[in-house]
Amino acid sequence: MNAAVVHSFDTPPHYTTFTEPIPAEGEHLVTVAAAGLHPIVKSLAKGAHYGSSGELPFIAGIDGVGKLGDGTRVYFGGARSPFGTFAERSLAASWMCLPLPDAIDDATAAGIANPAMSSWAALTARAKFVAGESVLILGATGVAGQLAIQIAKRLGARRVIAAGRNSQALEKLQALGADAVISLNQDQPSLISAFRTELADSGIDIVLDYLWGSPAESVLQAITQKGLRKATARIRFIQIGESAGRTISLPASTLRSSGLELLGSGFGSASLDQIRESLADFFQAAAKQPFHFQTRCARLRDVETLWNNHEEGTRLVFQP
Repeated sequence: MNAAVVHSFDTPPHYTTFTEPIPAEGEHLVTVAAAGLHPIVKSLAKGAHYGSSGELPFIAGIDGVGKLGDGTRVYFGGARSPFGTFAERSLAASWMCLPLPDAIDDATAAGIANPAMSSWAALTARAKFVAGESVLILGATGVAGQLAIQIAKRLGARRVIAAGRNSQALEKLQALGADAVISLNQDQPSLISAFRTELADSGIDIVLDYLWGSPAESVLQAITQKGLRKATARIRFIQIGESAGRTISLPASTLRSSGLELLGSGFGSASLDQIRESLADFFQAAAKQPFHFQTRCARLRDVETLWNNHEEGTRLVFQP
């Protein structure tokens, strides 16, 4: 069969032939209709993600949409290495094989599931979000961040603060539900002041962080309390992505002086059942009322050419 195969961590996947997958017990064979090029797909293909086994070669892709042997249309994931979803056929773990509502087309389902799950699981499973709480989103101009705004509002957020670098995208975020926007394109003292103003005026209950690095440091410094008589509010900081840096500097006093709780959300910190439940709940919500989301479809044979062709706010979806 044809597939996008990773032969080296230094080059994009190559469109070539690969061994046909044979399902084992607890697996389904899926004829693939569409698969999304998510940041985690690129990170795994570089061998940089914590989930990388370091083994080569393998087929790229972690999830997708396709049909089972009986014709059931499903969203699926959890393929056993070396089989990924950027192929004509793939494997689906039985626990990650969800029938799709007719209202969601193949390309949309394949592109939206992974970025939507990142905030849905972070809010519901990790932060234990309660309607009426406020949410700050670091990295709100990207695909996942834009969905996070909509999801937080759909779940009942009182206030959503969107922070990002793309000035043109920031201007459009209020139409998606953001109550306030903060540009990350300012000096650190000004940025810390902007975060402190939000904390003082409206309060922040949850931070969804897709960036880490310097932006996360600015938020954490804004949270840090001075003096011994300050009231401390509980703030759940949920770490999801690291597009601005893999490490930060965290003074011990930040944790001692505030109600800060640092949590991660991803494969490993959220259970497989929680991830599956988050996806099922999201698909039901999307079927009732669509989320604003943009995809760009391409043929899988063009994977090498388009692999590094990034368009912020749009998810590239490959079709065999």
